[in-house]
Amino acid sequence: MASLDPMVIGFLVALGVGLLVGIDRERRKGEGPTRRSAGLRTFTVVSLLGAVAMTVGGELLLAVAGLGVVVFAGLSYWRARGDDPGLTTETALVLTTLLGGLAMREPAIAAGLGVIVAALLAARTTLHRFVRSVLTAEELRDLLIFAGATLVVLPLLPNKPIGPYDALNLRTVWLVIVLVMAVGALGYIAVRLVGPRYGLPLAGLASGFVSSSATIGAMGSRAARETELLRPAVAGAVLSSVATVVQLAILLAATSPAALRTLWPALALSGAAAAIYGGIFTLRAIERPISGADVEGHAFSLTAALSFAAILAVVLLAAAAAQDWLGEAGVLLAAGLAGFADAHSAAVSAASLVADGRLQPAQSTVPILTALTTNTLTKTIFAVTAGGRVFAAYVVPGLLLIAAAAWIGAFLVGAIRL
Repeated sequence: MASLDPMVIGFLVALGVGLLVGIDRERRKGEGPTRRSAGLRTFTVVSLLGAVAMTVGGELLLAVAGLGVVVFAGLSYWRARGDDPGLTTETALVLTTLLGGLAMREPAIAAGLGVIVAALLAARTTLHRFVRSVLTAEELRDLLIFAGATLVVLPLLPNKPIGPYDALNLRTVWLVIVLVMAVGALGYIAVRLVGPRYGLPLAGLASGFVSSSATIGAMGSRAARETELLRPAVAGAVLSSVATVVQLAILLAATSPAALRTLWPALALSGAAAAIYGGIFTLRAIERPISGADVEGHAFSLTAALSFAAILAVVLLAAAAAQDWLGEAGVLLAAGLAGFADAHSAAVSAASLVADGRLQPAQSTVPILTALTTNTLTKTIFAVTAGGRVFAAYVVPGLLLIAAAAWIGAFLVGAIRL
């Protein structure tokens, strides 16, 4: 089957972008003497103009064509400025010209950008209503803080171990702060969309795939600020461990199927315990109406996120110091110490040894479950420090039940023998 010439593809994409953006502008240009000058035909023509300019004269001729469109768009705006002070149509006209030129070099990117431009133009009313009526000043402030932490601070931090025992990685620690804020924001958005009784449990389950510890910290912070959300916050915190178990099973399947076959009863029982315990609190939260719960406010707590990262740094330093003092006492010690920070990395390390033939599948069970247990201790610390005694009194028994279920499952199938 003969493929289309790249030039033909470029012109087709330019034509499509012009038509797509022009359709929206045609619907909004109005009727009568006050109607806009740019519509479906104008946008299609300028997009093709950009494509032809790029083909004939390259970037220089495209720049000239773009400048010409800028001049005409400016004249159009000057003529209609009394009736409509907006610059959306004029700006879209210039951008469509440039997208037409881009289509001749990078048709996929031009097509994607064209769809985004058309979607933004079509969603004008929804976006305006969201910014003016739905988004609060506190939420805007949180959005700017999150953007600064993610797009400004995170890329500037060095990605290498520093400090005593080379235990700290500033980028990793700051990434934890970003994750805690993201988890808090996800829970906040879920609450705004479907209410706190349903939103927090759903957010906890989804956020657990990112970081169960961060989820527990964020849920605890939310419960501490708004005590009426205690039950749904507890449900979200415990349900995050369901995601931990599922993710652990997926990683083991990818690393060593033999290790997973040995460990799956323990993981299944542990996941079931998490689902049942979290489900109980979810049902209790649904059955009990939440009155006076303010769903507007801050999307996350920056103080809680910073505290969470500080606690994690202390745990990492303590684990590194213990490993240095005690020496390399085998896979069990290494897995247990690594589990304080992340159970998944420790489990993958043990499963990798099984895959390499240096460890029998049954011998990986104890190190993996030890990592899961020490990670439970870390989650317990976050539950106490972020959520307070009441939150911890509900969450910690669930965490201990989840860890105990894993060990019991391993004993029942004989993976661990006394």
